Amino acid sequence: MSKAAQAVVTFRIVIKQPVRRVLYSLQSKNGEPLDPKASREGEPLTFEFAVRVAPGPKFSGDQVRREGSERRFVYVRIGQLAGDKSSPWSRRMKIDIHDIGDAILARAAKAGSAVELTVSGTGADGTPACATVQRCVGA
Repeated sequence: MSKAAQAVVTFRIVIKQPVRRVLYSLQSKNGEPLDPKASREGEPLTFEFAVRVAPGPKFSGDQVRREGSERRFVYVRIGQLAGDKSSPWSRRMKIDIHDIGDAILARAAKAGSAVELTVSGTGADGTPACATVQRCVGA
């Protein structure tokens, strides 16, 4: 598919209620932590990145991972995986993006706004959330 048929859309992940003083980061294409940050008092953490979106929709970009022919997602690394070697946690959140609707993507691309994905950073047991997490989507 030609680059002309793709739109570049800004994605914003907001981690609400992250575990205090635990490092979170995006996962780069080569698997390394990218833009690590921690919340001092539980304030939300925000990560922004560009995603190329082609009709279908089909997603690609440095932070986009794939599983099978359809599933696309972004990893948020936590604790040791985010670069804090002294952390007791070594986890990742998997945030699905393949099921975001065409209308939201088109609105964000046209308006130059961001697709915002909101997730909870703390699991039911009080430790950092991990595995596939539920998210809310807005543009």
